[in-house]
Amino acid sequence: MNIQQIENEKKGEFYYEVDGNQLGIMTYTYAGADKIIIDHTEVDESLKGQGVGYELVEAAVNFARENNLKVMPLCPFANAVFKKRTEYKDVLF
Repeated sequence: MNIQQIENEKKGEFYYEVDGNQLGIMTYTYAGADKIIIDHTEVDESLKGQGVGYELVEAAVNFARENNLKVMPLCPFANAVFKKRTEYKDVLF
């Protein structure tokens, strides 16, 4: 699954696209220089149960690790994933 990312200096998103259609998205906002806040995750109904949401969260975790960032998962889905995946605790704010 190819998760892509776009960002500016204040906000960004990870997304999953099929044939030019964005079918999954997770948005985040920078909170200072060392933290991002995941504020929304949405996956198209056609992909329900295929793990796209988890892949979006994992992309954010990898991004945080690579850039020495902490993550505050305000989005209910992302928050639930962080509670289930103890291996993400190193980036949890």
